[in-house]
Amino acid sequence: MKDFLLELRSEEIPARMQAGARAEIEKLFRREMDAAGVAMGEVTVWSTPRRLALIARGLPSETQAVSEEAKGPPVGAPDQAVDGFCRKNNVTRGQLEVREVKGRETYFAVIDTPGRAVRDVLAEAIPAIIRDFAWPKSMRWGAASISTESMRWVRPLSGIVALLGDEVVECEVHGVTSGAVTLGHRFHHSGDITIGDADDYAVKLRAAHVIVDHEERAALIRKGAAQVASEAGLSLVEDEGLVVENAGLTEWPIPLLGQFEEDFLSVPPETIQLTARVNQKYFVCEDAQGRLANAFICTANIEAADGGAAIVDGNRKVLAARLSDARFFWEVDQKKTLAQHAEGLKRITFHEKLGTVADKVERVAKLARWLVEEGIVTDSPLPGGEGPGVGVPTSQASNTHPQPLPLREGASLADTAQLADWAEQAARLCKADLVTEMVGEFPELQGLMGGYYARAEGLPEAIADAIRDHYKPVGQGDEVPTAPVTVAVSLADKLDTLVGFFFIDEKPTGSKDPFALRRAALGVLELLNRNGLRLSFWEAITRSLAGITRQVLSETSSDTEYEAHVSAQRKVFDALPAFFADRLKVQQREAGVRHDLIDAVFALGGEDDLVRLLARVHALQSFMETEDGRNLLAGYKRAANILKKEGFDQKPSPLEGRGLGEGASGGGEGQPLPPTPSPEGEGETSDMPHTGEEDPLAMVDDPDMKEVIAAKMAERTANSLSYTPEPAEKALMDALDTAGPQAATAVQEERFADAMSALASLRAPIDDFFENVTVNDENKTKRSVRLGLLARFRDAVHQVADFGKIEG
Repeated sequence: MKDFLLELRSEEIPARMQAGARAEIEKLFRREMDAAGVAMGEVTVWSTPRRLALIARGLPSETQAVSEEAKGPPVGAPDQAVDGFCRKNNVTRGQLEVREVKGRETYFAVIDTPGRAVRDVLAEAIPAIIRDFAWPKSMRWGAASISTESMRWVRPLSGIVALLGDEVVECEVHGVTSGAVTLGHRFHHSGDITIGDADDYAVKLRAAHVIVDHEERAALIRKGAAQVASEAGLSLVEDEGLVVENAGLTEWPIPLLGQFEEDFLSVPPETIQLTARVNQKYFVCEDAQGRLANAFICTANIEAADGGAAIVDGNRKVLAARLSDARFFWEVDQKKTLAQHAEGLKRITFHEKLGTVADKVERVAKLARWLVEEGIVTDSPLPGGEGPGVGVPTSQASNTHPQPLPLREGASLADTAQLADWAEQAARLCKADLVTEMVGEFPELQGLMGGYYARAEGLPEAIADAIRDHYKPVGQGDEVPTAPVTVAVSLADKLDTLVGFFFIDEKPTGSKDPFALRRAALGVLELLNRNGLRLSFWEAITRSLAGITRQVLSETSSDTEYEAHVSAQRKVFDALPAFFADRLKVQQREAGVRHDLIDAVFALGGEDDLVRLLARVHALQSFMETEDGRNLLAGYKRAANILKKEGFDQKPSPLEGRGLGEGASGGGEGQPLPPTPSPEGEGETSDMPHTGEEDPLAMVDDPDMKEVIAAKMAERTANSLSYTPEPAEKALMDALDTAGPQAATAVQEERFADAMSALASLRAPIDDFFENVTVNDENKTKRSVRLGLLARFRDAVHQVADFGKIEG
């Protein structure tokens, strides 16, 4: 067994491409070895700015001989078919063997591949690896570059080291021949370095001031930067991305500390850090109080005779020029108010079908104000004192309007009006920094700079914070805002984006999501869940669409334009709730919630209050982890199977209709907008039919009378039976008379754990019923009553979730 070393040396490889290059060279090398049938041991890949190196351990001297067989056409087949088979397998007719297959003589080709020297295999593989290498960007060079057929590489290829054991693997690529000679550090070493084998490669290069292991260089930078900062009484602002980038820029890294003028600290610290990081690849430091210090750390690629003083001074001058630009932008931008900057948003197109950024800001401002005025976002703290307040429905039916939470002690209606004014003002200013000089230079600072300009202008802290943080959360694990003004603006901004792009039919498809709508939907879900906001998705969509309607339609709009608009509305109500449901499933699965339990709650339909929906899911998950839950599930599935077999169809769930998930739009083609709740509330809608044939007793909706009414209904049912029910049958009736109303009340009051407890009381009666009662009795009356009893059991369970969707 021998070890193989391959080094591909070139001019400077960009640091950002080196990780991908390491993965690519290993992938291609393994491809070539697998194709040749060469087994090997561990593969190590290194990179520096000037070289890619690969070491493969334990390669054999020769490949194994291989004999393969290929089945061909039967004897007597047309000559054309037989000749094609021979060409495909590179054999002659005389080399074919005839064997009997299922009583018919058939041609077989036997291909014997003799073993080959692995050295020859490698000699063919190296040019193939270089030729097929995929760089993000590459170039041609030299006289051959006039042809588009010439070889491409990230930078001009200058050397190849290829050693199998201590023998050179001879090959030639684009005029560069392989050998055993490489070069050391550009400044610290002169002359050739002859490599003996894979084991002394890293050792000899280290002696020539080249650390080939990129991870070792990163560790040196990480440790060295922290050390020089500590020696100056400072602490390093850790930046792992910058560590990796500096490791990709140097072969012999030496961290050096420098200082810039304190006057520049008047500029926002994020601007200084971004300037140092993006433009110069410098680290920054903090003082003992955690404030940004007027210090930077650069990574030199040489050990300077003067200890790096000249290098530091040169880098200081370059950084000072950059910081001077940043300070100029900071000062110039403050000559205008944010409101004046916002006027420039009229010149920026958000989307050709959705108007300018100024149009979007107008819609977001009205939506943010509505969120506060409706009590969905208030300044009442959550239990525990965190975050904004939440709206609490007057009725817990799934399609009621959230109502404002009672104001916190000492608050007044004026406080809510102030909060609404701040939310609207923050929304109108939240995009203003997009037209500032600073954000033009550093787009990464959008939002952040707006917050700084708002504070410099003297605006309230709540408004400045909302401008700064309204983009959050921007990704998995990002901070979720809890300040009420910020939550209102952030939520309004994301809802407007989602509704707008769904309205113009620019939904994500497959892996493509050019407008980051999946991220926006997850942001909405995080905001609602983290802050406990009681927002109806249907109301939010309706309110957001109203803003787009006012913008798109005018008094001069034609009937055709109006119909197209209504059709687009219907599509939003059909697609967007389901889109939110899909994102929620993904989010909750990642949080460890079983997917079948999510489906079980979604299957009920009609639920578009995220807080209530998740509370139901989590209670269901806890219940299904108990023995009662598992046994009740078994009883439910047995009942459901019997009902299905007997054609005892399930009635529509009382929760069906508006909500997240499939079929959420409810109204269909004739009803693009949700029905208007009736003045009485309690879950009814103004278009609900009344036949005049309803049981007056069943229509009574007085919470204080529920138990009395349930008892009367049970008595009426028992008296109407033409036979005496069996004990287990009567026990199930009684249990349902008790558990059904209890579960319904608990669900209505959002006490989902109590609803589960009520259902748990059905476990023993349903088990006893199946054990002692014949459901499919010969007596049609008994069979009908007992099937109805099972249907009552099923419907009682469905008040919590569709157990038919639960696995197990």
